[in-house]
Amino acid sequence: MSRRSRRAGGAAPPHGPALSAWVAVVLGSVVFVCSAPLTLSAVNRLTGIPNFGAPLTYGMLSAYSCSLLVLLVNWRGGPRELVRRSVLRAVAAYAVLIVALVVLFALGDARTERLRDLDTYYARAPYLREMIVLYLLGHTAATVAMCALCLKWGREVTGLLATGLRLIMTGAALDAVGFQLTKYTAVVARWTGHDLDPLSTEVAPPLAALAALVFCAGFVLPRLLPPAVAHWRSVGDHRRLGPLWSRIRFASTAPKPPAGWWRTPLDRLRWREVAIHDALLALAPYFDDAVRERALAAAVDAGRGPHQARVAAEAAMLADAVRRAAVHELPSGPASAHRLHATEVAGTDGLVELARELATTPLLDTVSEGTVRAFPG
Repeated sequence: MSRRSRRAGGAAPPHGPALSAWVAVVLGSVVFVCSAPLTLSAVNRLTGIPNFGAPLTYGMLSAYSCSLLVLLVNWRGGPRELVRRSVLRAVAAYAVLIVALVVLFALGDARTERLRDLDTYYARAPYLREMIVLYLLGHTAATVAMCALCLKWGREVTGLLATGLRLIMTGAALDAVGFQLTKYTAVVARWTGHDLDPLSTEVAPPLAALAALVFCAGFVLPRLLPPAVAHWRSVGDHRRLGPLWSRIRFASTAPKPPAGWWRTPLDRLRWREVAIHDALLALAPYFDDAVRERALAAAVDAGRGPHQARVAAEAAMLADAVRRAAVHELPSGPASAHRLHATEVAGTDGLVELARELATTPLLDTVSEGTVRAFPG
């Protein structure tokens, strides 16, 4: 993400995107439920008004279109007041649209119940035709606005966020061609005395569902994929640190973590990382520079690079420290001032390197936890 977009995004309301996402998901689900013939029939029967499910569905679709715009505005972020004004304008515009849909339905004559083809059956009926065109135009306006915002924002960002924006535009294109164009074509065909109803009743619904799925992927991918990848990597790092932990755990005095299946892979990795650093600190008095220097010279003679040679030498020094600590041997000589590479770098990469090298170094069996004698220094 560019510096500009990060700075703009940082000023956004902290809970705006999350709340907008939940609203969009709920409204999208309600639209598909409301548009089902069984739901339409039940709504008509409960209200006693033929086709009352139509303005309900159109209103929900308009609210869903508005929620996508609001979500995108909140997601992009920016100055708090600017975001607030943009959200209020979108909500106000679509609130007026929904009221207009209800008024037009009330003024029209829709006494014949139509559960699947209301758009085309009433395409030429006074007031009802305006209602049908108005809800389609409202949905089209939201699609165009989203694409314009995605195109503008897409020039400022890279990576997963840019991929998400492209998916949103792909969903918008599917919706425009698969839902909106087919609906417009079927309605206009009725105006000219032709019958292309299958476009509206058979083609539009599944393509609208596909477009909604791609929309969701575009919004969800940049938010959920990074933490999912982080947890997946945590699982791998936790496993790769296993050999190192099994050899030095006897030296750790870190408190045991609370047991429970609800602990995430990242939590487990963080605890293991802390416990390993605690064990390395306890073993530091046993570090012998002479062992490390001999191992370093041997690694260099074997043709290993400076970094690989250093890690191999530190693994050998750690192996020697583990051997002597496990049998309660007293440290000999002054404590080493050398710092392990694994303790100088953030994250687990350094520990994983050390674990890999240590796995190739012969070690004696260790003893129970917490048995390393503490020494000053």
